[in-house]
Amino acid sequence: MLKKLRMYITDSKKKILFFLIAMSLSILMAGSIYQYGFLGPIAVMALVAMGTFMISLFKEPRIAFWIYFGYCFVLGFVSKSFLKIPVGLALDGILLLTWCSILVNKNRFNWKNLKNEHVTLSLIWFVISFLEVFNPAGGSLIGWFNEFRFTALSWLLIAPLVFLLFNNRKDLNHFILFILFFSAIATLYGVKQLYLGVTSGEQQWLNAGNDYTHILEGKLRVFSMYSDAGQFGASQAIMAVIALVLASGPFGFMKKIFLVIAGLLFLYGMGISGTRGALFALVSGLFYALFLSKNFKLLIVGTTFALSGLWVLKYTDIGDEIFQVRRLRSALNPKDASFNVRLENQKKLKFMLRDLPFGAGLGMSGMNGTTYNADKPIANVQPDSYWVKIWVMYGVVGLLIWFSINAYIIGKCSGIVWKLKDPRLKVKMVALTSGTVGCFICSYGNEIMNGMPSSVIMFMSWSFVFIAPMLDKQSQELKENGSNI
Repeated sequence: MLKKLRMYITDSKKKILFFLIAMSLSILMAGSIYQYGFLGPIAVMALVAMGTFMISLFKEPRIAFWIYFGYCFVLGFVSKSFLKIPVGLALDGILLLTWCSILVNKNRFNWKNLKNEHVTLSLIWFVISFLEVFNPAGGSLIGWFNEFRFTALSWLLIAPLVFLLFNNRKDLNHFILFILFFSAIATLYGVKQLYLGVTSGEQQWLNAGNDYTHILEGKLRVFSMYSDAGQFGASQAIMAVIALVLASGPFGFMKKIFLVIAGLLFLYGMGISGTRGALFALVSGLFYALFLSKNFKLLIVGTTFALSGLWVLKYTDIGDEIFQVRRLRSALNPKDASFNVRLENQKKLKFMLRDLPFGAGLGMSGMNGTTYNADKPIANVQPDSYWVKIWVMYGVVGLLIWFSINAYIIGKCSGIVWKLKDPRLKVKMVALTSGTVGCFICSYGNEIMNGMPSSVIMFMSWSFVFIAPMLDKQSQELKENGSNI
């Protein structure tokens, strides 16, 4: 009898375990309803969901990262819905859990893949940023930490993920589909804001002083699910570049139609954001894509169209009755009031930084500056540019290093793209590289490449381009073996 029972338990252990868990949860749910009403079972379900998430996370690190990536897109919405809760820390928490899972499953990964320039340069920038904590001109430690998280830590933690977790063609395709899908959702939510209005949390955020920059001439500058209209507009321009470049690739007719529609949708999102700097992300990104394609006839035609469009914006009044067109047109006006304010601020900063070759320290510029170092005069001068912000925090020495790192990575990516043989892979890498160029150039006007989701897209894109030679080699080997890829 006991022998049969042991055999049954051995053969049916999964069923028995499921039964015991189900019974335990049922008892827990019943007890919580009796004790706390309906709040009890909600807490139990949340606990179960968290437990399931943690088990799945440590079994498969990819799950944690995709949740992290999705959260990057909706962080602005969540933070405006819960204004008094530091929801941004959850972002770092999920990313750190991803790395905990990677370390737990360390034997599954090829750690030699991390020996590349992108990871090395992100580590160098991390060290430089960490050493800024000892900057004698620095201020609040909390301000330094908050800036350090986005400026250096996230880059170091994200750059290696492609080399470890997402190093095949299917992962590349999933990444592209992911950013296209979530960016399209952001556009549609932006349309909702424009025509149906904002939520109570978003209105509260506007009333806190953000209406000064987001409601102009009685018109809302749409910010969608992102931190602000600048991030939304620039991200939409970058995604328009990626979608339109992909539409030019050797894909099926229906895919091309889908990509063109997506590109036009993103252009509309860029327009309703009222973000002038996004125009430079679009122009520079598309121009760089034409340059990488090495199709000089197309480059000449594309340049002609781009210059014609800029000429229409600068020297005509066409479309001036439309608020968004007027906003884009003002980006080309050297007499624009806000442009001249930026120049005046840069003159002030140049004077303040004259004896600070290593800058004023992290957290001494932008939002963290006004929040944590308001007693410092330099912290109250708005940089209005990520390039300028780097200059303020790291000094002229740090700015040169940072600029050199970015220029080297873009140059390396360009060299990789030129050597690719697989036409489908090549157009994808042209799209991602051009998108990062647009992001980098646009960051001169706004703090784009230091915000979500643009920073994650940028770092992931660079890593995917770095593994492109391996993917290209695999595709060539499959072709030689007669396989249809």
